[in-house]
Amino acid sequence: MKRLLYLCFIAMLIMPLSGCKENYSVGEKVGNLIEFTKKGVFWDSWEGRMNLTQTGMNTSGEPFQFSFDNDRNDQDSLVQLLYQAQIEGWKVKLKYHAVWGFKNVFSNRGETDYFVDDVEVLDKDFANPLRHMGGQGHVVDTVWVVVDKAEMLKHMK
Repeated sequence: MKRLLYLCFIAMLIMPLSGCKENYSVGEKVGNLIEFTKKGVFWDSWEGRMNLTQTGMNTSGEPFQFSFDNDRNDQDSLVQLLYQAQIEGWKVKLKYHAVWGFKNVFSNRGETDYFVDDVEVLDKDFANPLRHMGGQGHVVDTVWVVVDKAEMLKHMK
């Protein structure tokens, strides 16, 4: 009976550790950066937040939060690219992977579980489309729509 209890205890310890995955999720997100900083209490890491875009417009919802992996030493060029993208307002595509389990339990690799693998600049004029037009723009047309709820209900009956 004692041996069975020991085996159950060891199995309970091993099961959560064996469920850890480095590439729990792999994906891409497109948007523009709203925050990109180096921060941390015990371990400094590069952290960012990005407003996601869909067909050139911002989508609603929470920004995508990501980190650069402290366990990697080959990401300096990506950090510099994102830093410039934030300053210039570029639209970027982040390729990332998410970890699961005890792979980042102490946040020693980064504050989030989403780690950037690659960065691609999609549009350098996303935040300032008038830059190459001499900064001059004009309104072509304006349309105001007023919806009267009482009138709509009257016409629906």
